Amino acid sequence: MQTNNFGAAPASSGLRLDQLPDNQWATVLDVARPEGADDRELVLRLTEIGFVPGEAVRVVARGLPGREPLAVRLGHTTFALRRHEAALIHVAPGVPEGASHG
Repeated sequence: MQTNNFGAAPASSGLRLDQLPDNQWATVLDVARPEGADDRELVLRLTEIGFVPGEAVRVVARGLPGREPLAVRLGHTTFALRRHEAALIHVAPGVPEGASHG
């Protein structure tokens, strides 16, 4: 199985959240299933705070230097994610019709 730089299998379609252009809405497709125990706990936390399939999300800003952390809007809440965390979230540009986003 091929993995990305973070040890997680790539999404079948779409892109990683850390690759999404700033201020472009996208829909969460899934969260990667990493091999490491630490990343499995991280995936659980990301899912618990709302990064689940069908949710609208966008990157609103990136920090300097190194373009991290990423300020990510999910619903009506903004989260700061490291690039490593955002790379585990697979998205498709655009939002489903009728989806609400903040």
